[in-house]
Amino acid sequence: MSTVYVLHENEQWFAPIRKVLDERGIKHASIFLDGGNIDLTQPPAPGVYFNKTSASSYTRNHPHAPDYSAAILTWLEVNGARVINPSSVLRLEISKADQYVRLQKAGINVPRAVACFGKADILEKAKTFKAPFILKPNRGGKGIGIQLIQSLKVLEDYLNHPEYTSSMDDIMLLQEYIKAPQPFIHRLEFIGSKFVYAVKVDTSQGFELCPAEACRIDTPAPAGEVCMTTSAGNLFEIQKDFNDPIIAKLEAFLAENSISVAGVEFIRDAAGKTYVYDINTNTNYNPAAEQEAGIYAIQKLADYLEAELRKSAEQSLKLAS
Repeated sequence: MSTVYVLHENEQWFAPIRKVLDERGIKHASIFLDGGNIDLTQPPAPGVYFNKTSASSYTRNHPHAPDYSAAILTWLEVNGARVINPSSVLRLEISKADQYVRLQKAGINVPRAVACFGKADILEKAKTFKAPFILKPNRGGKGIGIQLIQSLKVLEDYLNHPEYTSSMDDIMLLQEYIKAPQPFIHRLEFIGSKFVYAVKVDTSQGFELCPAEACRIDTPAPAGEVCMTTSAGNLFEIQKDFNDPIIAKLEAFLAENSISVAGVEFIRDAAGKTYVYDINTNTNYNPAAEQEAGIYAIQKLADYLEAELRKSAEQSLKLAS
């Protein structure tokens, strides 16, 4: 059997994949996106290439990882390699604006959002939003940089603060704030564009909702707020019997956009209306929540990668005969 190549720039997020592939005896290799080279005149090695590039790479001193990944993915795709989450998916990963436009086009509700290309534009368009509203980077990740703005004066002070930083692409999104009846959102995990499970996520501690064990920082809830954790003290709780019409809509959307592996987050308002607000194509899984539920997406991911390797090998044999 040939090789699974994983494009990534975070060893901590790659480690669970490496572990499960090792346990299954599946040959694999890491393509670490902080350097290297490709001979553009040569074809890629046979195998399956899994793109796990993250929009938050800049927070780990890898600001150009998406650019390196884009060059590699183009080379792979032009040469006919099997790529899981191809270059079109990378564009979605690093642009919330792209996500919102495509979701709306597919008939999926998203919060009202305006992409702004400068501070003056942010202040001007903010006047069209009812406070509170959200300001967030177009290229973000892990919830970093998301601000709940309570008034125009707060926004102006924030923009003029010396520590204010714009998005890596200098595009900021003003977004309608959707208030849920309780401080929870849902994150749905998909593999092979098919639903795996739903996670109920406590948001009482803020917007940084990365489920990976490496992201967990044990900090108390803000003063006056209640942390609605599970019995095991985890912010993430898998809901085994989750069933909702949004699943079928998202499966169709992911398949249409060649998104094989992703976590999709949505929120419901007090009237029960659903809004999808984030597609994370560099999804990670929370081991504590999985252990509590007895469901392991990483094993399903390994099943999927192994099946794709077999398909790739069969296709190569057909072409060679």
